[in-house]
Amino acid sequence: MTLRKRMILMRRFWLAVSALSMALMGAVTTLAAAAPADEANAVVDAWVARYSANDRDGVVALYAPDAILLGTTSPVISEGTEQIRTYFDELPGSGRSNRITDRRTRVLSPDAVLSTGFYAFARAAEGNVPRPSRFSMLLVRRDGRWLILHHHSSPHSAVRR
Repeated sequence: MTLRKRMILMRRFWLAVSALSMALMGAVTTLAAAAPADEANAVVDAWVARYSANDRDGVVALYAPDAILLGTTSPVISEGTEQIRTYFDELPGSGRSNRITDRRTRVLSPDAVLSTGFYAFARAAEGNVPRPSRFSMLLVRRDGRWLILHHHSSPHSAVRR
């Protein structure tokens, strides 16, 4: 084999190794980003389940102690555990429910995830007519536990005004 052929083969070998390394690094990065997204979205799903079970204390436990809530039906900003608990005071036994209809998730860092989308509230006392709303939740990992640090919810308008 000539020197030229050996050099061509060596170049192809290193290009293949480089391409494989880059592909593996991309896969690891994707897997690393998926873990925080999945873990944070599990908290969002728990929020929906607890809200729909009318479990006020369970819902409140998902928020960080210094969380901020801009509630769908509140004229004020609820900040901290007690104010958030007050916002959800009417939840127990209310027959209210929630379901996510569309969601997008962005990993901001290994310890911060943004989940945003549309969900629909319903009240048994009102015939379970869906009330479309939109939400954004900033979730953070503190001491290994994912918590809601910021939650904004507002009615979803079907028509742009």
